[in-house]
Amino acid sequence: MEINLKGKVAVVTGGGGVLGGSIARSLVENGVRVVILDIRQEQLDKRIAELSPLGEVMGLVCNVLDMNSLEETRQKLTEKWGGIDILINAAGGNIPSGTLTEQQTVFDMDIAAYNKVTDLNLNGTVYPCLVFGKSMAEKGSGSIINVSSMATYSAITRVPGYSIAKSGVSIFTQWLAMEMAIKFNEKIRVNALAPGFFIGDQNRAVLLNPDGSYTERSHKVLARTPMKRFGDITELNGIVHFLCSEHASFITGTIIPVDGGFSSFSGV
Repeated sequence: MEINLKGKVAVVTGGGGVLGGSIARSLVENGVRVVILDIRQEQLDKRIAELSPLGEVMGLVCNVLDMNSLEETRQKLTEKWGGIDILINAAGGNIPSGTLTEQQTVFDMDIAAYNKVTDLNLNGTVYPCLVFGKSMAEKGSGSIINVSSMATYSAITRVPGYSIAKSGVSIFTQWLAMEMAIKFNEKIRVNALAPGFFIGDQNRAVLLNPDGSYTERSHKVLARTPMKRFGDITELNGIVHFLCSEHASFITGTIIPVDGGFSSFSGV
């Protein structure tokens, strides 16, 4: 089965990060014209320098929590490339102050950190969907891919804000899929990935000791993962390509685990 995405236009929010950057790279390598959005100019510059030799890519500083910033970005994109076929909402993640220590309880939660995490992960997905999804509604086609989490399948200790926000992303994905198909066009599809455990910049200190060995939390994760390993970030790219293609024309409103079996295994 050949997946041909050549010539399509994709917006990747949080493209300066590890997840967004990996997806952006894989799309550029497959002939997609990619618009990378990030609030950090330095990270954006690094990503553009990395990907420009591989294909057509544009970088724009954008705040996914600011509707005006998103609207200005959509206008710039429309002026240059005419429209949008794909939206990948990769902006998000947890922050150290949003993670409880093993000794803390929910009553010790930093409310400012909780608000920051829930706002970024939930509204940071909803707002781009509203802005770029409108372009898809006007065009009559498009694929939106959000990022959910294993933290929505069952309670994972120490990350209350992140869990709540990603649960919101999952139901919003299903809600928007319904809305687009019923009120606009069935060719506008909305799905989400639920990544399993990948070691990245945001969770490295939780999963790895200073000497590089696995923490107790890592051992617990691997005990619940039938494949007995952490994922590689590039292992998300295949399902992204599929969901963006015509091969997924009857798939919408799904939250697809990419987790080595974590979500399906009871641990018994």
